[in-house]
Amino acid sequence: MKKKGDLQLSGCIQQHPRSRESLGICLKAGPDEEDKMKRENAWTGYKKEELQELEALCADYKKYLDQGKTERECVEETVRLAREKGYQSLQEVQASGKKLMPGDKVYNICMNKMIALFRMGQEPLKEGMRILGAHIDSPRLDLKQNPLYEDTELAYLDTHYYGGIKKYQWVTIPLALHGVVVKKDGTKVGLCIGEKEEDPVVFVSDLLIHLAGEQMEKKARLVIEGENLDVLVGSRPLAAEAEEDEAKAQDKEKVKQQILKILKDQYEIEEEDFLSAEIEVVPADKARDCGLDRSMIMAYGQDDRVCAYTSLAAMLEAEPQKYTSCCLLVDKEEIGSVGATGMQSRFFENTVAELMECAGAYSELDLRRCLSRSKMLSSDVSAAYDPLYAAFFEKRNAAYFGKGLVLNKYTGSRGKSGSNDANAEYLAELRNVFDSSGVTFQTAELGKIDVGGGGTIAYITALYGMEVVDSGVAVLNMHAPMEVTSKADVYEAKKGYQAFLAL
Repeated sequence: MKKKGDLQLSGCIQQHPRSRESLGICLKAGPDEEDKMKRENAWTGYKKEELQELEALCADYKKYLDQGKTERECVEETVRLAREKGYQSLQEVQASGKKLMPGDKVYNICMNKMIALFRMGQEPLKEGMRILGAHIDSPRLDLKQNPLYEDTELAYLDTHYYGGIKKYQWVTIPLALHGVVVKKDGTKVGLCIGEKEEDPVVFVSDLLIHLAGEQMEKKARLVIEGENLDVLVGSRPLAAEAEEDEAKAQDKEKVKQQILKILKDQYEIEEEDFLSAEIEVVPADKARDCGLDRSMIMAYGQDDRVCAYTSLAAMLEAEPQKYTSCCLLVDKEEIGSVGATGMQSRFFENTVAELMECAGAYSELDLRRCLSRSKMLSSDVSAAYDPLYAAFFEKRNAAYFGKGLVLNKYTGSRGKSGSNDANAEYLAELRNVFDSSGVTFQTAELGKIDVGGGGTIAYITALYGMEVVDSGVAVLNMHAPMEVTSKADVYEAKKGYQAFLAL
C-alpha cells in the first residue's frame, strides 16, 4: 500500500526495459534513438543522375527568379510555363462549354497578381484536393503616388517600403524599377529599367562614414529612416534643345523636367500617370550561384518564390492523380495576406466553386466538403541556422542547409500566437509519404522562443477545416535584398511536393 508522500513512478519508468537503471536514461533517448533524430546532409547521397536533375532544376529556378521580380511578372511567367504544358484559362473552358474531366488542366488569375492552377483528379472535387500554396510577393520599396521631386538639382522618387525589411540594407546597392503604368484611357505601359546590361540603375544614398558619428550611435532601426529611402534617379538639367522646350528649361526644377522628358519620350508617361501606377523598386542583381562549390543560390525574392517555383514545377510535371491537384500562388502575404489578391480574399473559394460548376458538380454543400476535406502544404520558407548568430536559434529545432524540405508544425510568435498548429496525425502521414518517396526532410521552428517569429497563409486555409502544415525551404538573409538557399533543399522541396500531390 502506498503511503502519503511516497514517490509515484510513471508508467514509462516502470515498464521501461532498463527501468532499474538511472532515471535519466528513462527520460532521455538512448544512443540509437538519438541517431534516428539526426538527418543526413542530402548532398552525401546523390547519384550522378540526381545531381544533373538538381542542377537543371536550379538553372530553371534562377531564370524564374530573374523573370519574376514582382507579383505581376511571376504570374505572367507562371502562365507562360503552364500553357506550354497544356493548361487553359478557366475563362477558355467556360467559353467552350466543355465539361471538365479527370486529367484536364486549368488555371485562373486574380488581378494579374494571384493565380491558381488545377489538374483534375479521378475523385469528384467534393472529396477534396491536394494543395500547394505559396506566396509570390517579396519585401521591396514601392513608389508613392506622387513620387517625383527635385532637391538641390537632384531628382528623386519617393518610396514607401513594403513588408518587413532592415532599412539600412537597401542603401547604396544597384536598384531596378519594375511595374506598370495605367493611363486614364486604360492603356498599360510596362516598365522595367535596370535589368539589362545597357540599362541604367538607380539607388538610395547613405551618409559617408566621415560624417556618420551621430548616425552610428542610433539604433539599427533608426539608422535609415523610412522617409529617407528615396531613390536617386537623375542629376542632369533639361537643356533647351528646341523651342517647345524653352519654357521647361526656364523652370526651376530642370532636373525633374529632364526625367519627365525621358519618361515621355521613351514610355509616353506623363507625371500624372504616376497616380495610377504600380512601380516596385527591387535589387538589380541577377540570381547567381553562390559559394566556391556552387552549392547555393543567391538572389532577390527567394522568400517565397523558392517555394512558389518548386510547387509550380512539381505541379507541371505531376501525372493525373486520385485527387485534384492545385498550385496556389498568392499576393500580399508579407503585409498580412489582405486585399483582393491576398489569401484572405474569396478568390480561391470562388475559383473552386467555378471549377465545380465546370465539372457539373457544384453545390454549396459540396464546395464546403471539398475545402474541408482538402490537404495542403503551406509552402513557405523557414529560417536557416546561422552559426554566426547561434544565440537566436535552438539547435535541436532549427532548419539547416542541405537537410532538405522543412516542416514547421507551427509558426507564430512567442506563445504560438497567430500560428496554425498542425495535427500530429497529419504530420505522421506526411512523414510516411516523404520517407516512402526518398525525400530528405527536417523539422524546425523559427528561432528561439520569445526571440521573434513569423507567419504564413496556413492559418487562413485552416479556417476551412482542411489539414495544413507549413513546409518549405531554409533561407539565409531572409528579407534582405539578396537571400541565399541551398540547391539541395530546392531539389528536395520539389521532390517533396511531387510526393505530396500523389497522397
